[in-house]
Amino acid sequence: MQMTEQARPSQCDVLVIGGGPAGATVAPLLTAQGYKVVVLEKTRYPRFHIGESLLPANLPLFERLGVADEVRAIGMEKHAAEFISPQHAQPQAFRFAEAWDKSMPYAYQVPRAEFDSILLRNAARQGAEVHEGCRVKDVEFLADDCVQVSAQHDDGRTQIWQARFLVDASGRDTFLANRFRIKHRNPKHNSSAVYGHFSQARRYPGQDAGNISIYWFEHGWFWFIPMQNDVTSVGMVTWPYHMKTRGKRSLEQFLRDGIASVPLLAERLKDSELVHAVEATGNFSYVSERNHGRNYVMLGDAYAFIDPVFSSGVLLAMNSAVAAAEAIHSCLSQPAQAARALKTFDERMQHGPKAFSWFIYRMTNPIMRDFFMYPQNRWRVKEAVLSVLAGDIFGKTPIWRAITIFKLLYYGANLVQPKRAWQAWRRRQQNIRPVDDPELIAIDAAFK
Repeated sequence: MQMTEQARPSQCDVLVIGGGPAGATVAPLLTAQGYKVVVLEKTRYPRFHIGESLLPANLPLFERLGVADEVRAIGMEKHAAEFISPQHAQPQAFRFAEAWDKSMPYAYQVPRAEFDSILLRNAARQGAEVHEGCRVKDVEFLADDCVQVSAQHDDGRTQIWQARFLVDASGRDTFLANRFRIKHRNPKHNSSAVYGHFSQARRYPGQDAGNISIYWFEHGWFWFIPMQNDVTSVGMVTWPYHMKTRGKRSLEQFLRDGIASVPLLAERLKDSELVHAVEATGNFSYVSERNHGRNYVMLGDAYAFIDPVFSSGVLLAMNSAVAAAEAIHSCLSQPAQAARALKTFDERMQHGPKAFSWFIYRMTNPIMRDFFMYPQNRWRVKEAVLSVLAGDIFGKTPIWRAITIFKLLYYGANLVQPKRAWQAWRRRQQNIRPVDDPELIAIDAAFK
C-alpha cells in the first residue's frame, strides 16, 4: 500500500536518541559540519538528574561548544577532590592545580537539570532539530543502509524519521543495547546508589567550599557535592548485600542511617534539611558487547557505565560525542574510510572507562587506600594520578609512563603484603556478588 503524505517519513542525516550530555554534544558538532540532525528526547527539560560533579577536562569542551559562560554562571567551582577513610587519621585532598597539566586547576559542581538544559538548548540554537517529550519506540535498519526510527510524542502522535546514521545517546535506557540484547552486568563491579539533595549542609571555608568529598565506609562510599544556592547532593553507593538489609525502612531512612554510620559526614549534615525526595538506582555498572555498527554508534551510558566515584560520567559522555562526530563525518563524507574511523571511535570509547576502571576496581583494597591517603610524587606518579582524577586522559599529556609506574608500585605492595591483599580480594568478591532481591531488581528496572 502506498504511504500517505502524512505518514511519509521525515528525512535527516543523523538521528540522535537522547538529549543528555552525549546527545546534546554530538548534535551541534555535526550541525557545524552541515548535517541535518534530529534529537529525540523522551522527557521535557529541565528534569532532575544526578551526576552533578564535573571534571576539569570538561571545561575545554564547554569552550568548544560555546557554553562556557552559561555553565560558569550555574557552577560552583571545585578545586579538589577529598577522600576520607575511617582507617586513616587525616583526609587527603587532591588539588587539580597540582596535576601534570597546570592549566586546568578547577571544575564545577552543577545542578544537572540546569546544566543539561544549557547543552540541549545550545544544540537547538546551533541548528539541531530537537523534539522533547518524544520517546523512540522502534528502530529498523533497512536494506539500503538507511535507519528508520518510529517515535511517539507525549501528545500521542507517532512520527517516523529516516536517517543515514543513528546515534544512541539514551543513557541508562541503553536503547540499542537492550534491543540487541548485548548489555551485561559488569562482572568486575556491582553497586547501587541511594541519594538526595540537602540544604544547610556544612561546607568548608573559602576556595574549598565547592570541593567534592568522598567518604569510605564499611559497605561502600558516600559522595558530598556542594552546589550553588545552598544545595548539596549526598549519595550512598553501596553493595547489593547492604541494599538488601534495608528491609521495611524507607529510602530516606536507609540513607539517613547510612549517614549516621559515618561520623564526619553526619557532622556536616547534622543541621541539614532534605530538599528533594530520596531516590535510588540499581546496578550501577554494566557494559555492552559493542559500541557501534556500520551506521550507528552508542555513546556514554548507552554503551557502558562504571562506578561514579571519580565523577567521570559527563566527561565520558561528552568525549564519546566528540569521537562520534569525527567518526560519523568520515562515514558520511568518505565511505571508504568508514571502517577505520569506526575502529578509532571504538578504541577511544574503550580507553576512557578502562583508564578509570583500573582504579575503581581497586578502591576498596586497603593497600590502594594507603596509596591514595599517603600519596607520593616520586617519578611524578601523584601528578599523573591527579591527571586521571581531572579527566585528562584523552589528550597529549604524557602521564602514561608514570601511571604504569604507579601500577607497578601497587602490585609490588600487594606482593609484599600477601595476606592483606588476599583478604581484600576475598572481601571484594563477596561485595560484588549479585543478590536475588525483587526490590533491587525493581529499582534497576525503573532506570531502563
